[in-house]
This record gives sequence, C-alpha cells and structure tokens, in this order.
Amino acid sequence: MRRRGILIALGVIAFVAISFQLARFLTAENAERAAVYALLQDEARGDSDAVLRRLEGCAGPCARRVEATVSTLQRPGDVKILRLDSAANFTLGERTAPSRVAWAADATSGGEAVVQCITVRRRWSLLSGASVTLLRLSAPVPPEKSC
Repeated sequence: MRRRGILIALGVIAFVAISFQLARFLTAENAERAAVYALLQDEARGDSDAVLRRLEGCAGPCARRVEATVSTLQRPGDVKILRLDSAANFTLGERTAPSRVAWAADATSGGEAVVQCITVRRRWSLLSGASVTLLRLSAPVPPEKSC
C-alpha cells in the first residue's frame, strides 16, 4: 500500500513538472508577438533609435536601412498586427528564421497594411524558458511575397 502511494505521488510530481515545462514552452509564441508588437509601435511612431535598440547587432548598413524604412512607415494611430507567421514556431533549443508580419496603424479607419520580414532568434531551454531576440527588419515587401 505504501509503495502504491509513492508511485502515485511520483506520477503527480511528473505530471506537474511536464505541465509546467509545456506551459513555458508555449509562451515562446507570446514572447515573439510581444517583441514584434513593441518594434512595430516604435516604427509607426517614427522612432528609428528605439527600433535600432530592439534589433540586436544592427549597425552600419543595417542601421541605415532601418532608418530609411522607419522614416517612410511612420503612421498615426494604434498598431494592429493583422497576421504574424513565424518560421521559428515550436523550437526546442535555438533557431533563427524570418517571421512575416502584416500590420496596420489605426486599421479601423482604413489604415494601409504593411508587410515586413523580421529575422527572429528564438531560444528555449528547460532552465531558462523562452527568449526572443529580434535581429533584422526588412523594408516593406509585396503582400503576396514570402520571407
């Protein structure tokens, strides 16, 4: 009887541990969406310095491209992510891949949609959970084009 109780307790502990790790793993999607949303808000405000602070390692030619892109995409109103397609979905370990985002500012009043590619590095480990690093931001791409 005592052995059965120990096995049940170990099963419950294993279930809780697996559930906790699964929940942490699934938050990676939200972490990426939040990072992309913050970047787009800075871009819509026309704040190229803030956009560059969110992009790791973007200097020189990369920074000049970002500044040119931000200056043309400044928009009034609230940013709305219309669609976010992440190529780094459900990554165990580390993966760097482009995410395609369609967004608009003040979409409720007919704001024009913008499609861009954002290079994202996503990491996940049992110890630290999910982390997302934004690396590059493209100029607008045609709506039918993939990253």
